Amino acid sequence: MKAADTKTEFKKLPVAKPSYRHFTKSYDALSVGEVHDMYQLRSEVFVVEQDCVYQDIDGLDTKAQHLFVYDSLNLVAYARLFDLDIFTPKKAVIGRVIVRETYRGMGLGHDLIRFCLEALKSGDKTPPIKISAQKHLQKFYESHGFVNMGKEYLEDGIPHCEMHRA
Repeated sequence: MKAADTKTEFKKLPVAKPSYRHFTKSYDALSVGEVHDMYQLRSEVFVVEQDCVYQDIDGLDTKAQHLFVYDSLNLVAYARLFDLDIFTPKKAVIGRVIVRETYRGMGLGHDLIRFCLEALKSGDKTPPIKISAQKHLQKFYESHGFVNMGKEYLEDGIPHCEMHRA
């Protein structure tokens, strides 16, 4: 018998997607631990990873809803949401969209945007939404129905584009 005849073939088994719990809270309802987790992840990604020194604590957190996604222990994704007309007339706003670096590439970013859209719903209708997207993520947001409005700009030294979803 040749060595090739004894070769065992293994089937590639699907990898289980980790389970997450997500929730949305107003700033006043956040625990001290949740506030810490939120600022820690925002700082880790926006300031350290992206090497962008900016004033993250901007006074707007108190007006926002905060969407948290935890694995069994850690905050792994986050977004800041403004209901219709709070930040932008006739639009809701999604901002500070983050997925922890070690959790990227697993579809969690898509889940996060779906969670955001669901959280912004009023009844069964999602309001028009504005997002200030990092330019390299334009196609990602387009896959969720966002359209580039043609307005591109630098925000804290990073190319962004204004995107809307009807």
